[in-house]
Amino acid sequence: MTEPAVTKLSVNLNAIAQLRNRRDLPWPSVTGLGAQALIAGAHGLTVHPRPDERHIRRSDLPEIRALIDDEFPQAEFNIEGYPTEAFLQLVEANQPDQATLVPDDPAQATSDHGWDFRRNRELLKPVVARLKKQGIRVSLFADADGDRDALAAAAETGTDRVEFYTGPYGGCYDDPKAAAVELENLQRSAEAAEGLGLGINAGHDLTVANLPALKQHMPALLEVSIGHGLTADALQYGMTETVKRFLSACGHDI
Repeated sequence: MTEPAVTKLSVNLNAIAQLRNRRDLPWPSVTGLGAQALIAGAHGLTVHPRPDERHIRRSDLPEIRALIDDEFPQAEFNIEGYPTEAFLQLVEANQPDQATLVPDDPAQATSDHGWDFRRNRELLKPVVARLKKQGIRVSLFADADGDRDALAAAAETGTDRVEFYTGPYGGCYDDPKAAAVELENLQRSAEAAEGLGLGINAGHDLTVANLPALKQHMPALLEVSIGHGLTADALQYGMTETVKRFLSACGHDI
């Protein structure tokens, strides 16, 4: 039986940045709330810069990098995005601890599917090698469909981890039977990934309510990246209390 992993919490700052961008004003502060999250115990910060800068701006990245370097050196910085040359140069300039590569079209509202690893294996191989040469851990966004052959193709890219897309599970918040089916898919996928030597991350529509069951079905889960649900809760409970609630849902003693 898999020994349960310590699941780290990375706070995605995109929703905070999107709220800021509604006005030509510096608040809410992306770095200020990021600092609050880290003080409260979050293990890292995640951003997903898009070409139109509708939430995180390119100018935010050096500020987040400096925040972590100067005040929270134990924390990790995770940058997500589609591996265009411009994105890769942005990653290399800001040296995150982890780069999470997603197959998004630039016009997508949010990530909503994983890579087709068989089709994109040769595209991803040199990108993964390039980032790892910089000392950056690489994670690839993956569908939780239990397809071991697809995950084997992911492993052949040289990636360190896969991040399972949990949107279908999160979308079952009012349907326990459907949620149980999605949890079984996630469990099978995680077991296959672990058997291939891949580290396991997860993200999308995760909440305080659905995290404990996810942890139970994915005991090797290393990291969750959470933005929308966490930001929504922060409006009600405040950032500090919200981070503590999510850490508790991840299995941490608070």
